[in-house]
Formats: sequence, C-alpha cells, structure tokens
Amino acid sequence: MKTLELNLVSHSGSSRLAATIDELVIGGWAGRDKAAMEHHMAELEALGVKRPTSTPVYYRVAAARLTTAPVIEDVGANSSGEVEAILLSSGGRTYVGVGSDHTDRQVETYGISVSKQVCDKPVADTVWPYEEVAGHWDSLILRSYAVIDGERRKYQEGPISGLLAPADLIRGFSESGELPEGTALFGGTMPAIGGIQMASRFEGELEDPVLKRSIRFGYDLKILPIRG
Repeated sequence: MKTLELNLVSHSGSSRLAATIDELVIGGWAGRDKAAMEHHMAELEALGVKRPTSTPVYYRVAAARLTTAPVIEDVGANSSGEVEAILLSSGGRTYVGVGSDHTDRQVETYGISVSKQVCDKPVADTVWPYEEVAGHWDSLILRSYAVIDGERRKYQEGPISGLLAPADLIRGFSESGELPEGTALFGGTMPAIGGIQMASRFEGELEDPVLKRSIRFGYDLKILPIRG
C-alpha cells in the first residue's frame, strides 16, 4: 500500500488529493500501433529480452515502489526510464497522471517481472480527472527527455493514440471493465529515439494540446556503490 499526496488540477481549480494505492499494475506491450510495438520489441530483443507470447501483458509490482521523490536509487548503471500515462482509481473516481516505468535492463534479460519489481516507479505529483480528457484522449502527447553523458536529449515523443485506449487496457486487466478502487495502471510506452540508453536523469511529460496544459516530472538516478 502507498498513499500518494497529489495535486488535482481540474476545470474548477486545484486541490489536494490523497490517493491510497493498493495495487500497482504495469501494462506492457500495450500498443495500438503494431509497427511501433514491433520496433520496441526489437529494441528489447537487442538487449537480450525475450518477446511475449501474447499482448498486452499486465505485470504486478508492489505499490510501495511508487514515488514522487526527485531521486531514486539503484544498484549498477543498467536501468532506464520509460514515460507512460497512468490511470488511477481513488475515492470512486479515475484520474490521469504520468510516470516512468523505470526498469533494470540487465535483470530484464532473464526476468521481466523481476526487473519491474526491483526499481522504483517515479510519478508526477499532479493528476487530472479522467473525464476531462476522455473525449479527446487520442490527442494527448507523451514526451520524455534523458540526460546522457551530461547532455539533455529528447528521448521519446508521440501521440498516445499509438497505445491501447483506456477502456481496452482496463478490460484486459479487469473482468468488470472498471479500474478497481485503489489501483494504479501504467498504460504502456513508445520506442526510444535512437534506442534504449541509460541516463543519469529522466524527465517525462503528458501534454494536453486541447486544454493547453501539461503534467511534468523528473528524477535523478543515484547509483549505490558496492564496496568490498
């Protein structure tokens, strides 16, 4: 269980939201765009990761891994972030946010579910009501930047229309077709520009060009030394 202290931004203004998350689910291979999904599979295969037998795949991760902290810690320099939209259910309502499915790429080569579990999942501390974007969902844009060798580069960018629509993503996870109370669901990612690379800092953004607003977040990666 993890309680996230969030800033809820809506048409009526801003307010605080304490969202208690009991289940964290990472939606993998969740592309509508089969060509883009094939490209992402090829990226991971180049790192030694086996492709799934069917898609999408729903990976359960400890909710305690969710964090809004500006720094996460990891052992070794073999992990990287992926920007993803997030759906979360709290207090009978569904909200939209953005986060990073930070993953250990070395561990991923022998166990995808394990690789998801060993890294924190940074998220923005701001969310929108889902109903405010549901009507123009496919207009939303995901974007990320990574600091690689001291240089800030655009790492990912594309319309969310390349990923499964929320109803389809939820239907594959929940028989009722509703996102269960206390659940946070990561909605899948898109290929990295120039391929997957490790970075010292990762920044993500969910842009709503219709309502002219964005949710942004960023975090630094601290590598824990091993002595002896």
